[in-house]
Amino acid sequence: MIKNTVLISKKALSICIFSTDFKLNKFTYSLMEQLEQLIPPLTQLTEDEQMLKEAAADFAEASIKPLVEEMDEKAKLDPDLVKQFFEMGLMGIDIPEKYAGGGGTFMMSIVAIEQISRVDASAGVFMDVQNTLVNNAFVNFASDHLKEKYLPQLATEKVGAYCLSEAGSGSDAFALKTTAKEDGDHFVLNGSKLWITNANEADIFLVFANINPEEGYRGITAFVVERDMKGFSVSKKENKLGIRASSTCEILLEDVRVPKENVLGEVGKGYKVAIETLNEGRIGIGAQMIGIAQGAFDAALAYIQERKQFGKAISEFQGVQFQLARMATDIETARLLVYNAARIKMSGQKFLKEAAMAKFYASEVAEKIASQAIDLYGGYGYVKEYPVEKYYRDSKIGKIYEGTTNMQLSTIAKLLLR
Repeated sequence: MIKNTVLISKKALSICIFSTDFKLNKFTYSLMEQLEQLIPPLTQLTEDEQMLKEAAADFAEASIKPLVEEMDEKAKLDPDLVKQFFEMGLMGIDIPEKYAGGGGTFMMSIVAIEQISRVDASAGVFMDVQNTLVNNAFVNFASDHLKEKYLPQLATEKVGAYCLSEAGSGSDAFALKTTAKEDGDHFVLNGSKLWITNANEADIFLVFANINPEEGYRGITAFVVERDMKGFSVSKKENKLGIRASSTCEILLEDVRVPKENVLGEVGKGYKVAIETLNEGRIGIGAQMIGIAQGAFDAALAYIQERKQFGKAISEFQGVQFQLARMATDIETARLLVYNAARIKMSGQKFLKEAAMAKFYASEVAEKIASQAIDLYGGYGYVKEYPVEKYYRDSKIGKIYEGTTNMQLSTIAKLLLR
């Protein structure tokens, strides 16, 4: 007797099916259909994911949207809005509950980032860096002592920043020049960092420095640096094209003494922290980009149904309808890539290629959709009174930060040819 056993589990319900021969009977077919129904579509969210998505969307519409224009003009996040992010639990989504975090998942961070970015990309990247770079680095690499000390702060009140890039170390991140010299029970850090997101708002900085430059990347080490440490300062704030309310600053380190216990991960293994964290961060960038694309699309969709030419709404022209259909298809394709990368990451499988593809394609789509939205608005799309010109400005950064488009393509090609 040959027994084929299929175990289906949903909400603690298990069903065992026994077939006595190779032929599938009707009962087996029925159970196979049930099994297929239990494999959800990629974009179908769990109950917790859906609840957070709706909460983030409501928060974005009610609290962020009224401030978008002012924050963009002033190039500064509203301080009260920063507090609200913490009150909403959006700054520590997948920090474990024992550290005062939300106890959520990486995918929950992704859907929240998408919804916030749909309204304002500056607010989106603000929470993105906190969740997918800083918090993830602590959760995955920090000692128990560092987790107990810093994760509750990051979850409830303090902003984090990720300090890797330098003036001469962008895509070639491991060419960094910032040094760390051992001195008793401390390391002394000297150097500077550039393009640091959240620098103005942050109190906790994850700084990468080299303890042995002669060893190249093997000397890179990650340090937890606090804003009030002597010799640490936030310098020039960049005046940017897009995501203007998101602070991007230079960081200066002049004989900053950091306790050895503030090494995150292993000494000389900071490259591992950087690589693995950035891979996760690129999925977050993908979420930002589909949020921007969706926001631009939604604005264009509403406009073309109101705007009339030649006696009818321009949405009634077939040429415009075809543009709309292509835009929606591009956004959905990008969303599938981003969600797939996030799901693979959560499953514990390798996701380097999927993360690179998600960031590359989503950033291409965001710029393309925002540009097409301006086209559909016509002259109105080119002025600041209407929202799509800002979506276009915000979209450009997606091809640049956390690994340029060329770097993503290089990564994908190397993995394909391996």
